[in-house]
Amino acid sequence: MDQRTHTCLCFCLRDGAGDRREVLLGRKKRGLGAGKLVGLGGHVEPRESAEEAAVREVAEESGLVVDPADLRPAAVVDWRFPARPAWDMWVTAFTVPLVRGEPRETEEIAPLWVPVDAVPFDAMWDDARHWLPGVLAGRTLRAEIVFADDNERVASSTVRMTP
Repeated sequence: MDQRTHTCLCFCLRDGAGDRREVLLGRKKRGLGAGKLVGLGGHVEPRESAEEAAVREVAEESGLVVDPADLRPAAVVDWRFPARPAWDMWVTAFTVPLVRGEPRETEEIAPLWVPVDAVPFDAMWDDARHWLPGVLAGRTLRAEIVFADDNERVASSTVRMTP
């Protein structure tokens, strides 16, 4: 059985000003990735599906309500940290085009809507530029990301679009 941590991410989408598509990201305030912009999400708990975790994490991190039926599978990403194997994890990522409520800041995340065509990749984990554009374009994919010894930069990536 896979001993890596299973996590989930959920990218909430909406039409912003001038029908410019936006995605909800959050400035991580604590823990792994503090200071970076990230997608909303976290650990999938025992006996919890990735969908249930995504709904729970979005609510905990932003106060938004997501109907599980609105989740769209978007990606499975395998993150490897050879210099820090305890950080190895895999993520199930979703997009969701419909949420209820307005995002609010929590102890963990300061949420903000950003235009999909202007995602600030320099403020995110280095891997995001390798796979997130495909997800935000509506594709589904599988990716493997291997981080360099500094645990920040991507040493290698493989991204495959899935049917």
